[in-house]
Amino acid sequence: MMGSIWEFGAEAGVLHEHLGWLVGGLEWVAALIDLFAIALLLVGALRFIAGVVHAETRRNAKARVRGTNTERIELGRYILAGLELFIVSDIIHTALSLAFADLVFLGLLVVIRSLISFFLDRELEQVKHELREDPVGD
Repeated sequence: MMGSIWEFGAEAGVLHEHLGWLVGGLEWVAALIDLFAIALLLVGALRFIAGVVHAETRRNAKARVRGTNTERIELGRYILAGLELFIVSDIIHTALSLAFADLVFLGLLVVIRSLISFFLDRELEQVKHELREDPVGD
């Protein structure tokens, strides 16, 4: 007999019983996606730091602000891509866990990450709009 709804999926399912090798392989795939997302975020952070340092060496104040804003847009792209990869990984982990609590946790993670993505994308669009309105030469 099955317990409460929170215990749903507590027992090993068909995937775990008969296709354990597949579950293990998909766990590795999800872990690799996590590592790739982390690497993507680190590359974005390093490029941002280098770009801001370069922007700050300019004499013109408007050019410095423009350079920093351009780097913010690039960093935002890396962050959004990393968040999307983390969501993919979380979906794989949840699909393999077979636990209702993990499904609820995934739902919360997706909502939080989607909100972050939404507001970050909105901010990036505002910065892009500012860059288009105020062109400046070096």
